[in-house]
Amino acid sequence: MTLTLIDRARRTDHVTDKDVIDKDTADAGAAPEKTPDAAPVSAPRRATGREADGLAVASFVLGLIGLLVFNLLLGPTAIVMALLALARRTRRPGRAYLGLALGVADLVVLAVLVTVNGTVAWDLAG
Repeated sequence: MTLTLIDRARRTDHVTDKDVIDKDTADAGAAPEKTPDAAPVSAPRRATGREADGLAVASFVLGLIGLLVFNLLLGPTAIVMALLALARRTRRPGRAYLGLALGVADLVVLAVLVTVNGTVAWDLAG
């Protein structure tokens, strides 16, 4: 499913000769009127909240999987995705913090494996 945002053209009202004359004869000391044309044009909004939520969930899942396999690759990936989700103000900060913690835990498990076994692989046989 793709979310498409349409930028609609702003309506402009036609200026008549009477409007031009009224503006010319107005007080010089009067405050200028705000016109709709003076408002800044905003860019179309992206679905950044959904992207940040997806990053938070993905960091959690990758950190969890990284505890078992590919912790050398999945741990740093989970950390980066969690930090991006937090920077983009996700609506799921708990998942982002869990993904961050699991990514760090992946690296700790990797360090323990390298220290104990001298390898980056699990040794289940004992």
